[in-house]
Amino acid sequence: MKANIFVLCGGKSVEHEVSLTSASAIINAIDKEKYNVYPVFITKDGVWCNHGLLEKEIESPDDLKITSDYTVSESLVDFLTNYLKKDERNIVFPALHGPNGEDGTVQGLLEILDIPYIGNEVLSSAVGMDKVMMKDIFTRYDIPQAKYTYLWLHNWQDDRNGSIEEIENSIGYPCFVKPSKGGSSVGINRAENREELIEALDIAFKYDVKTVIEEEIIGREMQISVVGNNYPQASVAGEFIMERRFFDYNAKYVDGKLIPVIPARLTEELSNEMRETAVRVFKLLNCYGLVRVDYFVTDDNKYYVNEVNTMPGFTKLSMTPALWEKTDGTTYDELIEILIQLALERYEEKKAIVNSR
Repeated sequence: MKANIFVLCGGKSVEHEVSLTSASAIINAIDKEKYNVYPVFITKDGVWCNHGLLEKEIESPDDLKITSDYTVSESLVDFLTNYLKKDERNIVFPALHGPNGEDGTVQGLLEILDIPYIGNEVLSSAVGMDKVMMKDIFTRYDIPQAKYTYLWLHNWQDDRNGSIEEIENSIGYPCFVKPSKGGSSVGINRAENREELIEALDIAFKYDVKTVIEEEIIGREMQISVVGNNYPQASVAGEFIMERRFFDYNAKYVDGKLIPVIPARLTEELSNEMRETAVRVFKLLNCYGLVRVDYFVTDDNKYYVNEVNTMPGFTKLSMTPALWEKTDGTTYDELIEILIQLALERYEEKKAIVNSR
């Protein structure tokens, strides 16, 4: 009997559209001879909308959109009652990016429901999403990174001048201001002076109640993918040719300005050290399945970990599948199958844990 794979997409996140793009590629790549595929569209209001059993390929990400009059609770009851197959193997692929999907919330629901799912669990998803928590862990374990500080919205509202002075004294200019929880460069801005800093903070606080402020690192942007469970492996490094100082959302997803170079232009020694660090980061954050580790590499060959993505973009042109194809020839379809098997392996490992005495 075929297993059932439910691919969650959309979601309550500014990365809603990115999720649809990833999901459409994932859905089309899953082996239909082995699995029944059920796309599940989550609206921007959080309502779960079921497509039912997939009958044909997804031609456009927009094909995944559905409107519904259900409430969130009604839609979840419908999903659990009418779509999860009792006495059959059910697997969830949460192809969700950003808050309310990549941050441990959906993962917690799936843990309660006792359903195997692809990718990271509650802890690693939550810490990976919160840049401040992630950076604090990196500091504790001497992972190289940019100098940073953070600011809560209520502190910003109470004392704007004091907050600005503290940032200027600890970080200075130029600096980058980011929502602590978020991705795809949404809400991120560079500030060269006090006026720009104020504007950047006001924008970042539209997307989160906590912001992180980092010193600017002048260097090439590079990425390494890590895949596995207890014995993770790192891909070769890849980089983007810099056509602009900072890749915002439009550069990444609209303008087509990203030009990947794989493997990255690195010495073998530096490449190996960065791959080892990527695996170390994977283990430090208690990750499972996959992670993409993003770096800056300066002209004097110093590297800094920028952040991790616990559910990175996953189109056929995304960096994660491209890195593995260049590392060991793994195809996009094969990578999807590897992630499914890792999810089942981890699920069986957790099932062996005793919960009573």
